[in-house]
Amino acid sequence: MHFDQRTQQALRAVGLETDELQAASDAVAEAVADDAAALESFFDEHDTVYSDMDMAHSASDYPEHSVDYADITTHAAEMRGWLRFDTWGVYVEDGRILDAEDDYVELTLGPTINDRVRFAADRETLR
Repeated sequence: MHFDQRTQQALRAVGLETDELQAASDAVAEAVADDAAALESFFDEHDTVYSDMDMAHSASDYPEHSVDYADITTHAAEMRGWLRFDTWGVYVEDGRILDAEDDYVELTLGPTINDRVRFAADRETLR
């Protein structure tokens, strides 16, 4: 179960039993795994993506990135991995699908970027 002790105590205080807590924990873990798979699919489906990342050497407000791969793993409610572009890569954690129809996602990028970054299949979606 991924709920910490304080959260478990609070949930029990409002009437949830251990079985219900386990079911909720399992549902969270499944949702995180589904989102991780959807994020990997997003990057697998696109050779090129655009972002709202602030890049010092970019002439565009929405720089273009050639995607190599995304490898995202989960453990309970945690999501972490690596996003590799053609010439660089970055540690990622905690991502979400913003709009599946518009191919629009958001990730927290680690050291060197240290920010939430939105990625889309085209620049228009980011505007």
